[in-house]
Amino acid sequence: MVEPVPESINFPSEEEKIQQFWKEKDCFQECLKQSKNRPRYTFYDGPPFATGLPHYGHILAGTIKDIVTRFAHQSGFHVDRRFGWDCHGLPVEYEIDKTLGIKGPEDVAKMGIAEYNKQCRSIVMRYSHEWEASVSRMGRWIDFKNDYKTLYPWFMETVWWVFKQLYDKGFVYQGVKVMPYSTACNTPLSNFEAHQNYKDVQDPSVIVNFPLVESENVSLIAWTTTPWTLPSNLALCVNPELLYVQVKDNATERTYIMMEARLGALFKSESEYSVLDKFPGEVLKGKKYKPLFHYFTKCAEKGAFQVVTDNYVKEEEGTGVVHQAPYFGADDYRVCTEYNIIQRDQAPICPVDASGCFTSEVTDFAGQYVKDADKNIIKLLKEKGRLVNASTSKHSYPFCWRSDTPLIYKAVPSWFVRVEHMVEKLLECNGKCYWVPEFVREKRFGNWLRDARDWAISRNRYWGTPIPLWVSDDFEEVVCVGSMAELEELTGVKVTDLHRESIDSLTIPSRCGKGVLRRVTEVFDCWFESGSMPYAQVHYPFENKKEFEDTFPADFIAEGIDQTRGWFYTLLVLSTALFGKPPFKNVIVNGLVLAGDGQKMSKRKKNYPDPGLIVQSYGADALRLYLINSPVVRAENLRFKEEGVRDVLKDVFLPWYNAYRFLVQNVQRLQK
Repeated sequence: MVEPVPESINFPSEEEKIQQFWKEKDCFQECLKQSKNRPRYTFYDGPPFATGLPHYGHILAGTIKDIVTRFAHQSGFHVDRRFGWDCHGLPVEYEIDKTLGIKGPEDVAKMGIAEYNKQCRSIVMRYSHEWEASVSRMGRWIDFKNDYKTLYPWFMETVWWVFKQLYDKGFVYQGVKVMPYSTACNTPLSNFEAHQNYKDVQDPSVIVNFPLVESENVSLIAWTTTPWTLPSNLALCVNPELLYVQVKDNATERTYIMMEARLGALFKSESEYSVLDKFPGEVLKGKKYKPLFHYFTKCAEKGAFQVVTDNYVKEEEGTGVVHQAPYFGADDYRVCTEYNIIQRDQAPICPVDASGCFTSEVTDFAGQYVKDADKNIIKLLKEKGRLVNASTSKHSYPFCWRSDTPLIYKAVPSWFVRVEHMVEKLLECNGKCYWVPEFVREKRFGNWLRDARDWAISRNRYWGTPIPLWVSDDFEEVVCVGSMAELEELTGVKVTDLHRESIDSLTIPSRCGKGVLRRVTEVFDCWFESGSMPYAQVHYPFENKKEFEDTFPADFIAEGIDQTRGWFYTLLVLSTALFGKPPFKNVIVNGLVLAGDGQKMSKRKKNYPDPGLIVQSYGADALRLYLINSPVVRAENLRFKEEGVRDVLKDVFLPWYNAYRFLVQNVQRLQK
């Protein structure tokens, strides 16, 4: 007998009945139990932070993961599906800093690292229950009980093992590098983090004059959109091969030197200037000029305040004369090092502290936040007669992905993993992966790999996996520790936790008569931890060695297109460096789900409907079908619209339901 079908249906409540049935019968665990002797299908789930609530992007990626892993199970495989949590790093610390009003390292020092990390630990799983409820309500089968967290000591121990393999291969080094720097979070970011949050901004744009020592009535003129870097100016750079001109400004009678192709940057028409001379940039090399400020005039003894040449100077913007502040620009640093204006091992000339404020070296602006100091610097330049022109320019600029504040570029000592030497190997490993959509492999991800830079893996922070390097005071003796047992053996102390408060005080006796070795203060970038996830989630190689090696690389992963510069990248770098093979065989990449106005979804702006209310109104299946049936599965972006979910009910589910009801009515008629 067929059951009669009611005239109307409430899809959300029907879903809840099904979920109750799954719960009563423990269907997911029963499936795992029944399939345990089948061939393995390996799936890695990228760990989210539980300091925020799940959004539509998580729901979309979760739906794709659920479809593929269910299909694999139904095709005769055993599929472990473990949920993971990213517990360390800036997202957690930033929340604590906001709550406790922490402005910088001094505040943490007063509080103590143990108390600070205790506060961080208290919020890492703040929304874990909401996550579990939300993911389960979407109908996704995944194991929350057998999860992994990046704060588990056994997870952290594998991260140490990964690092030690890289260290032993000579892939780790300490260097000073000009890097994207978050003044809100007091830490450098890696290049791929800096590319995650660009915004269009209006910045001051100034042209400044630099009178030549040999002829003070002739000035080189340079353009910049970062006036706050001008107090640190040590050189001017021109292109040796392009043509430069000496011109007289007909209005002011002043004489300037600039690139011929860039005359339009200062003058609106040819009648405004007279060309006095023309020559290649090479002619200017070595010419000395008067410094803008007095702060670093001593550097003149080492060759500062002269014209240098390099082909990176282009004819597309500015005046063709580029001001060099070597500790605030990567090209500036490279060029000034080549000309011995600075040395790699010298103390940086970097008068900006961890919070982005000028230090006392810059007496006129000490204590001012650099971006706020711009207007005061421009004012002082005007008073000194060094300002030629000031305006504003609109351009795209990187913001911190966590604090949403503008980044600055700043030289900081960091620990790096060498990546540039293995670009070809990365591309080869990437070629062995099957990407959906395929263009992401060659274009978006492939292009990123071709330009890969050495990876800054250290953070000057507290709540994270400590970098396991113990060093002598002169850094001549270095010991890299790869496990808890090794640390116990070297220190003679029982170790149960690997966070900073537990191990920072531990010392290792020197083997070279240098007293004791102490741990470097940095922790790992949390991306290093998530990139180590395939090994750390099973505590490899300390446990599950054979099981891991038999099932690596993973059969399948899936995340959003933004992870081409995040998790996909760190997974590939580490697996290539460790094993010379890709970390996954198949990957599905989805586009981003944006607010209806095309902007990023923002809780602060409240520019999107609450996913919980959408599920309550229309059901999880309607939402999942709306997402999975949109351009996002082709790695394009989707503007979320509530009516799109409603249309799934109207155009798909209700016609299907009515057709089924019509069939049942006819069966009943036939039976009668």
